[in-house]
Amino acid sequence: MTLDHGLGPRPEVSSATRFMMPSETFMTSVGTVARISCTLSMAAAATLLSFAVWPVQGDARQGAVPPPASAPPAQGRGPNFDAQLQQQAQVDEVWKMASVGHMKMTKAKYKSRVDGMEIPFFLFQPLTVRGPKQHAALVWVHPDIRGRVYAYYFPYVQDAVARGYTVIAPEYRGSVGYGQAHYDAIDYGGAEVDDVITATSYLKENCPEVDPARIGIIGWSHGGMITLLSITREVSLFKAAAALVPVTNLFQRLAWAGVERQHQSIDPANRYGGLPGASAQVNQTYKDRSPIYQIDKLQIPLIVHITKNDGDVHIEEAMQLVDALRNRKPNLAETKVYDNPPGGHLFDRQTSGGRGGDSQKLETYTPTMTREQRDSWARVWAFLDYNLDPYHGPDGK
Repeated sequence: MTLDHGLGPRPEVSSATRFMMPSETFMTSVGTVARISCTLSMAAAATLLSFAVWPVQGDARQGAVPPPASAPPAQGRGPNFDAQLQQQAQVDEVWKMASVGHMKMTKAKYKSRVDGMEIPFFLFQPLTVRGPKQHAALVWVHPDIRGRVYAYYFPYVQDAVARGYTVIAPEYRGSVGYGQAHYDAIDYGGAEVDDVITATSYLKENCPEVDPARIGIIGWSHGGMITLLSITREVSLFKAAAALVPVTNLFQRLAWAGVERQHQSIDPANRYGGLPGASAQVNQTYKDRSPIYQIDKLQIPLIVHITKNDGDVHIEEAMQLVDALRNRKPNLAETKVYDNPPGGHLFDRQTSGGRGGDSQKLETYTPTMTREQRDSWARVWAFLDYNLDPYHGPDGK
């Protein structure tokens, strides 16, 4: 059957610059099996999207046009690591202020299980604990290829701790604010996932109030991708998971963001071994790090929220995950597609100060409280609270 991806006729592809995305079988949202095997021109990578675009139906916008490819970053201009360190110190101060009277905050490091690299993290605990194994826990995974545990999360972390969760938020390798070695160690979809998974070991070994059987994980965007990869690589480690506007398909992202530009962003050290098509092994690496290919491994309850007006994880990418979960894991996955909420990609975490805020004024981090933001958090908390029960000990008391 012919599937219309809404992008018009496919341009001609030069055989000299063509590479193949591995064929995969998926279920569409109406239950029709679609076999997709397509090619991508390196010269027109940002517009030849047929190989990565899911034939979205129902919830998705129609006739979507891909965004223009961006130019590669200018050469010779690297990050200012001293400025990043100073910014991180300011962020730490915000978290300290936000914790006073609400939760106990600790900033420390643990060694990643994969190679022993030291991973900074924030730990937030209730001021009063009920006793050993009486609390659930959340691993909180920040977004962005080059991101950090942003201060705009503090109202939501406060809420989590008030509900009875202990929260651990790792600054996995590649995060900003911890110097060049940490920055350059980025391993997108690889060792960074191990860095995050290691947080569960820290909780079990150092937080006696945490019940090891009630650890959940929540992440946004890139952090949502890490969340999905964590629960499909360690299928029984977590009790429940929430992935909000998660990155889903690396083949798709290379096409829509510009092949060279996106490859430089996610894999500057060439840990993947090249671009898709370089070899079967490279193709497999991209698949292994794309959550869309891991759906059949899901064994725990999962909630996913996406938006139609997401300017980062576009609906054509996000719906691949939603369609797959609805058809292949309907008894485990809860999904919601929001219709153009204010904030788009940031709709559920946008604050009065935007992504930033005044480090000396906590009120600039007040959630915008749009109806979509309120609805999303109400659903997320209801889902996590049901599966992790942070209000009681393991005996229900």
